[in-house]
Amino acid sequence: MAQVRTRTDLPILLLHNVDHSWTGPEIEEVEQAVSELQTAVAELGHPVVSAPLHNPDLPSLLRQFDPDDYVVLNWCEAIPGISHSDYRVAQMLEDSGFTFTGACADALAFSWDKPRVKERLTQHGITIPRWRLYSRAQKDGWNCFPAIVKASLEHSSVGISTESVVLSPDEMEHRIEYVLDTYAQPAIVEDFIDGREFYVPVFGDGDPHILAPVEMDYGFFQDVHQRLCTFDAKFTPGSNQYEEINARVPADLTPYEYAQLERICLAAFTAVQCRDYARMDVRLRDGIFYVIDVNPNADISADASIARAAAAEGYTYGQMISHLITLAAERHPRFKQHWF
Repeated sequence: MAQVRTRTDLPILLLHNVDHSWTGPEIEEVEQAVSELQTAVAELGHPVVSAPLHNPDLPSLLRQFDPDDYVVLNWCEAIPGISHSDYRVAQMLEDSGFTFTGACADALAFSWDKPRVKERLTQHGITIPRWRLYSRAQKDGWNCFPAIVKASLEHSSVGISTESVVLSPDEMEHRIEYVLDTYAQPAIVEDFIDGREFYVPVFGDGDPHILAPVEMDYGFFQDVHQRLCTFDAKFTPGSNQYEEINARVPADLTPYEYAQLERICLAAFTAVQCRDYARMDVRLRDGIFYVIDVNPNADISADASIARAAAAEGYTYGQMISHLITLAAERHPRFKQHWF
């Protein structure tokens, strides 16, 4: 990360969600991750108050705290029981006068609509794969294979499996039908960039910079259907992809490649109006970098790619989180006056 004047005495309100529809092990995993984060920043000197959200009544939880007294570390990925609701959390924080880390409500809401994101990236001259939106199952003359079929309004690889990669019009039509039936939303068909894949964290607000790129190494797999980060690869320990995909950080890039990757990621960060941090998913084929996805609310757990990238540059987990708090504090009505 770039050198910044980080305040390690900024008070943190750690907002996170706990959904009781989760399994016991899932809840335990989240609680452990929260404890690890809380300990990491407390050891640096940050006063930390944990604010777990167990039900949809976020306003009642927020009324227990004074916005003037905290910077909110917004680790609330959804309102319990309500899918696609991270932007509603941000909206409630904004309405209650809290300063918080990460993207604003409008940017988070926008990021769910993949077709609009793709259109925005294209308008900003950012290279993306060829794509088309389908509201019914049809071949429609698409002739670019291999292709990948995705749900158009999802995050976190929801709906992505080895069957998402298709090699013929018939396979494509069947997969479109699956997405329409399963997720009740249009499907995106996209040129599958069968090349190197990078997760690139971007930090900053106003003058963003990238952290060490993380390469997802698919070298174990010979089948094109397996050379992607599926839902199982992220969330199913013991699955073939979870075990055999290696994350290499920092990625081995030439100075020219690094410069090109940096340029396209910073442009995407700005185009989608990210703030404080985000992760860009990028693929490289025939010397051209393609932005695959923009994640303005990316995972900041201690074992996630963003934390691994920060560690590769010499920063502890606590220092990384403290950096995010400092960025947000520069927008705080009281803290910015006294400390910046």
